[in-house]
Parts: sequence; structure tokens; C-alpha cells
Amino acid sequence: MALKTRFTELFGVEHPIAQGGMQWVGYAEMVAPVANAGGLGFLTALTQPTPEDLAKEIARTKEMTDKPFGVNLTILPAIKPPPYAEYRDAIIQGGIKIVETAGYKPQEHIDHFKQHGIKIIHKCTAVRHALSAERMGADAISIDGFECAGHPGEDDIPGLILIPAAADKVKVPMLASGGFGDGRGLAAALALGADGINMGTRFCVTKEAPINEAFKRQMVENDERATNLIFRTLHNTARVMKNAVSDEVVAIERKGGAKFEDVQHLVAGVRGRKAMADGDTDRGIWSAGMIQGLIHDIPTVKELIDRIVADAEAIIKGRLNDLIVK
Repeated sequence: MALKTRFTELFGVEHPIAQGGMQWVGYAEMVAPVANAGGLGFLTALTQPTPEDLAKEIARTKEMTDKPFGVNLTILPAIKPPPYAEYRDAIIQGGIKIVETAGYKPQEHIDHFKQHGIKIIHKCTAVRHALSAERMGADAISIDGFECAGHPGEDDIPGLILIPAAADKVKVPMLASGGFGDGRGLAAALALGADGINMGTRFCVTKEAPINEAFKRQMVENDERATNLIFRTLHNTARVMKNAVSDEVVAIERKGGAKFEDVQHLVAGVRGRKAMADGDTDRGIWSAGMIQGLIHDIPTVKELIDRIVADAEAIIKGRLNDLIVK
């Protein structure tokens, strides 16, 4: 059995489940198993040091799967921005037909990709931003609730409200993101008006995820309270795993008047990557969502996707159907 939605039909995948772009995780080892299991996986463009490296990673992924997959391109304001045009060219030349955009003013990128027949999913955290992306030409939207890992925006709207609020107004297919990791979540997302789910943290806790096992085990042990919101006072909120270093960042911010320079040494990417390499879960910042509280094992990607779909179908055909008085 399979769940057929506008998302599966538009992007040619079997299941309404996406693995969105994740910095330092969205490699071929993660994306190909998702594609082979019938979901839609995304390489993370800016995880690759150069556009040339991205081209090689696209080619490597194609050696591992013949199913559809995409590339995430996140656009953030920067004093010295990455060479986005060159990354776009690598995506186009690599024959990619699906791109997940996220972040700041995607119009230029959407226009360029659509000139080459590429479908766009734009990831955002507010209904107003979703409608803006739809006007820009996005083919689908991924809407991120407050429960998500990474940047949840500054509105603090949880998925139970954000998803139906977006579904009321957005006309293109929509993925629900933030707080999803099992069949109950998929069934709920569909009931709320979404066409599928986008998972990040849950895919991190799979056998294939290119992450140190200590971090996977920690996320299994954690409950739904095991996250911190950092950069709140800097108006650039990020949800990360609760550990010694993120606790320290929160403590500095709570004192008041904190500047980025005051926490820069704690949140530096170099520090986080070293902690990951060493398997030291307390030494670096690691993005993780509240869904940790519903993660109890480390399955293969295929086992996870098959289980989510089977459980969602059972809920829809069984428990929910049985509630209707005939």
C-alpha cells in the first residue's frame, strides 16, 4: 500500500516523506537510502566546500540511486556570501530536477532554476513567507513549525496551528515540517491539510546517517525537553540539542545585552565539527528538534519509512475509521 498525495504525484516519489537539507548531514550516504526507500532526499549544497565538490556529490549520489532526489540551497545574508550562482550551475549541470530553497529572498534562485525546468520546494516558517514564495513561483512549500530543529523563525507558532493556517491559504502542495518522526505525525499532518512531511532530526537517528553514533544514542536517550533555543536575544532563534555548551550560550544571553561576539567561540562550526568527530555530545552545538522525545531506536532508513507509512495507513483505515458511527 502507499499514500498518494499531491506531493507524491508532483515529485514522482512513492511516499509523502521528505528528508530536507541538513548541514553536515545531507551527503550521498543519507540521501540515496531515502530515495531508494521511496522518499525524497536532499543533498545540502553548502555542506560541500565548493560548487565543484557539489557536482561530485551529485554524481556520487546518482551512482547509489536511480530514484528522484534533490539539492537544498539555503540563502542567508552574509558579508561575503557563497558563490550562489556557481552552486546553481552545479545543480543544473548535474541534472537535478528538484531543489529545496530556504532563507533570504529566493526570487533570483527560483527564477534561474525554473528556466531549466527544475521544481522548487521553498522552506519557510510563516504563512506570509509561504504565500510570498508561492507568488515567486515555488511549486511547493515546506512549512516549519516552532518544534523544528534549526531556525524556527521568530513567531513561535507550533505546527498544530501553523499547518492548517498555511493550508487555508497556500494553493500549491505543502509539506509539514518540525516535530515529525512517526506514523501518527504523518496521519496528523495529512489531517491538518498538508500533503506530506519533511523530517530532519528523525533521519539523523538512522543507521545510514553520517553522524557519530554517540550523537544518535544521545538523541534516543533525550526526551522532548532536551532542546535549547539560542540566539533568541539576537532575533535569530535556533533550536539545538540541550547540552553543556548550549546551556552556556543560554546563560550568557539571559544576563542581558549579549552580542554575537560573546558566544561566537561556543557556537563556531569548527568546534561543533570537532565535537562530532570526537563523539563528544557536550562540546559543540548540534541542531535537534523536540521530536527527540518520540525517537526510541536507530533503524535503517527503509525500516523507518516503511514503518511510518504502515502506521499512518493503519491509523487512517483503522482507529480513525472506527470512530465513525455507521
